[in-house]
Amino acid sequence: QVQLVESGGGLVQAGGSLRLSCVASGLTLSNYTMAWFRQAPGKERDIVAGISWHGTTFFYATSVKGRFTVSRDNGKKTVYLEMNDLRPEDTGVYYCAGSRAVWKVARRQDEYDYWGQGTQVTVSL
Repeated sequence: QVQLVESGGGLVQAGGSLRLSCVASGLTLSNYTMAWFRQAPGKERDIVAGISWHGTTFFYATSVKGRFTVSRDNGKKTVYLEMNDLRPEDTGVYYCAGSRAVWKVARRQDEYDYWGQGTQVTVSL
């Protein structure tokens, strides 16, 4: 049974930092492109960052470029999202997702096969 479990969310003041982790089980992480999605209140779930199976190709949403960094450790079956200079608009539930389409860093939700349960990030002024 495949599971993706996120952790590291919380409440932080604007300008602060958080590091999210996503631990995978039931799969070989190196066989998957991985991504972080965010769903803000009342909005669609959108991709924030993605990373190729070998960790050398990346995608970042324009709103987070230069502030967020996605990384992975296939041996530890873990994907990370380092978030710096957080802003109130970064508030939302952050989801880890895995895609079998390893030839690209997919950007659409329907291209991802497995999802975590999400972790809440709240950024206050």
